[in-house]
Amino acid sequence: MSPAGKDRHARALTRSRMRMVARDLAPRGNLDEAVLEAMATVPREAFVPPEYAHRAYEDGPLPIGEGQTISQPYVVAVMASAAELTPVDQVLEVGTGSGYGAAILAQLARQVYTIERHANLATEARQRFEDLGYRNIDVTIGDGTLGLPSRGPFDAIVVTAGAPSEPPPALLEQLAPGGRLIIPTGDTRYHQELTRIRRSPDGTEFKREPLGGTRFVPLIGEAGWTNDHPLANTGPPRDTE
Repeated sequence: MSPAGKDRHARALTRSRMRMVARDLAPRGNLDEAVLEAMATVPREAFVPPEYAHRAYEDGPLPIGEGQTISQPYVVAVMASAAELTPVDQVLEVGTGSGYGAAILAQLARQVYTIERHANLATEARQRFEDLGYRNIDVTIGDGTLGLPSRGPFDAIVVTAGAPSEPPPALLEQLAPGGRLIIPTGDTRYHQELTRIRRSPDGTEFKREPLGGTRFVPLIGEAGWTNDHPLANTGPPRDTE
């Protein structure tokens, strides 16, 4: 593609990104303005396989390999808004995937730590962050259900996969006093309630707040779903949020 063609293509993608925010996100009225600004800034096309770049600004999930998806933009925005981030916050994300969600969080917080169990996805996401100039995102390959105790406590934890009804204990333990855990939970691994769990300022209590029904790929790990669990294969393996 010629330089002029690349420039036109870049401008078209920018228009598509702005249109997504104006059409699919802002009218719903429940999203933080800083989150909308982040969604208008981060180039989602950089986080999807090239064959799906033309669909980057549809309000739906897209496959990214390893049986995983890049989440629907609206759900990314809802979760980021629910985390109530400030520029001084330290955030843990469980489930890096393509890296898009971490990039949104990085626009809002001081530091983002993100964990991915699939080494290929983690490596690709780390390269995207480097290429796009993100310096406040740290990628770890491992079991996200165990959190990242060496980097905690966290002002917010965002989990991008569906957990069992009882969230992983390590994630609750790694919340700072006043911290927020945003996590889909449910009795089957493909149907969940998006939930915010807020730790009290004195650290002694946890309050659960339902945020609406959703559907994510399962959270696999020591404190999540396992392939031999009796409900492990309930429902279709898709992420529609």
